[in-house]
Amino acid sequence: MRAPRLGRLPFRALLLLAFILVGALLGGTALRAVIVLDQLTAQRTAWADAAMQLTANAQTLAERTVDMERAARQSLVLGDRLLRRRFEDESGNARIALRRLTDQGLPARMAQSWLDKLGEVTGLLAGRIDDPLDRERIVALRFRDFDGINSTISREVQHLIESRNTALLERLGNARSRLMQQVLIANALAAALAAGLGLWLARPFTRMEHAIVGLGENRLQDPIDIEGPADVRRVSQQLEWLRLRLTELDADKARFLRHVSHELKTPLAALREGVSLLEEGVTGELNPRQHEVTRILQHNAAVLQERIEALLRFNAAAFDARQLQRQPVDLLALLQDLAEAQRLQWQARGLHVTVTGEPLVLQVDPDKLGIALANLLANAIRFSPQGGTIRLALRTLAGRASVDVSDEGPGVAPPDRERIFEPFYRGQRQPEDAAPGTGIGLSIVKEYIAAHGGRIELLAQDNQPGAHFRIELPHA
Repeated sequence: MRAPRLGRLPFRALLLLAFILVGALLGGTALRAVIVLDQLTAQRTAWADAAMQLTANAQTLAERTVDMERAARQSLVLGDRLLRRRFEDESGNARIALRRLTDQGLPARMAQSWLDKLGEVTGLLAGRIDDPLDRERIVALRFRDFDGINSTISREVQHLIESRNTALLERLGNARSRLMQQVLIANALAAALAAGLGLWLARPFTRMEHAIVGLGENRLQDPIDIEGPADVRRVSQQLEWLRLRLTELDADKARFLRHVSHELKTPLAALREGVSLLEEGVTGELNPRQHEVTRILQHNAAVLQERIEALLRFNAAAFDARQLQRQPVDLLALLQDLAEAQRLQWQARGLHVTVTGEPLVLQVDPDKLGIALANLLANAIRFSPQGGTIRLALRTLAGRASVDVSDEGPGVAPPDRERIFEPFYRGQRQPEDAAPGTGIGLSIVKEYIAAHGGRIELLAQDNQPGAHFRIELPHA
């Protein structure tokens, strides 16, 4: 009895140390957050720049008003069209400065007051008054009102600068205080949890680890029953439920593959036979364009059969994907061939497909990589709106090649981004004019890209429509 207890001590010590390290990590993270918060103070500099822009725009507005008055009065006295045009130019510049002030927070009523006064002056310039001097005197009176409005705007700008500066400093101070409190609480909780849970979970942890490894290695025939504290018992029950669920899913997958093998291969064989009969002229002689269509149909039917066979082998995809037949392949030519192979599909939707990049030869399996890229292109075609553009871009990066596939469709909903590559998972945003997909295309893509030693990721689209996938492949 004594030896097992002594044997557990190093594991407990290591577990306790691990939790302490977690606490230290939390503390380091919190201190890093404080540093980041100090960096946020640098935003005050950015706001100072914004304040300078506000002041500059207010000064520009005042200067343009003076220029407007000079041009307006001179044009009335001299009756010169060039001076009138100068007034219009200066009023346009003043409007731009006023719009910038409004965008930066100037109340709309002040801007409208200035614009109303400008409308009065413009009306006077366009009106008919016999005596130019009378007209010039009336315009001068209107521009005196502009001085009051510009002064009010300048005061409002200064008030806006001061209030925002005060609010920024107050917000930064409050954030720093809250963050310091959270740092202290997080460190205290991390240390308490490390000590308590490290001692509480040390004994059954090894069995729990073996159970998880067994699930990962698909050893589903062994029941999971771990003795220990109440929390560990609950985890044990959840792991047992997961084992039973995985067993059911394994059986469902096997049944699905058996059914799909018959349901898909039989109509596909009939389809290929029908296309062959058309191509041989059994139903009548075909013209050259019809022959071209039947050839494309025959080719795509063969490609579809390959996809179905890949689906049926999905249960062994991890093994099959690593049986690569590598050979030198020009990735740019491969992308161009794939775009040409699906020309009928994207032309039928009025889409534009562009392939850009320089020729790049890599040692890859052209069939499996072609399937991955074709799946991405088919997805882009399926989700693109009528008249949209699909872009295939090949680039050479440091030590790897990059292939970007982007479209202008609805994109991927945020809740789906983490699960988009899971087998049989279908996202929320589905095209209304297309049949629902199976949800395995992107998972096959991920398998084949991973087998090449590469990776695929869904990039974020900052306020842009569509989905943007990037494949990265190593040069070696």
